[in-house]
Amino acid sequence: MRRNETQEGRSVRLLRVGEQVRHALSEILMRGEVHDDTLARHMVSVTEVRMSPDLRHATVFVKPLLGTDEDAVIKALRTNTAFLQSEVARRVNTKYAAKLKFLADESFDEGSHIDSLLRAPAVARDLGRDDDQDDD
Repeated sequence: MRRNETQEGRSVRLLRVGEQVRHALSEILMRGEVHDDTLARHMVSVTEVRMSPDLRHATVFVKPLLGTDEDAVIKALRTNTAFLQSEVARRVNTKYAAKLKFLADESFDEGSHIDSLLRAPAVARDLGRDDDQDDD
């Protein structure tokens, strides 16, 4: 870390570069620049990119629209990692070309699971009791 660079400034830089990588990947995938049958059949959303502190590694979270064939899409992205890395490096101006690691974004599934738990009859009944006690 540079002497005059604060921790906050560093984290803002990581977020900014991660967002640039996310935009570059989204554009590449949206335009169908990857010549892969699986990726051609699926719209893929790049939901988040987390950069390592040295900007040499990027963890890319993706979700196929409608959530179908997630494993096949991840496999296709991993198969085409070298092409995607070179394209991202060309579009995002950093000292090093970041190594991309593709993972399924589970946050939507977790959110749906929490929502379904909150709607479960037993939980709704317990939450209702809390509301009744507040009236006392």
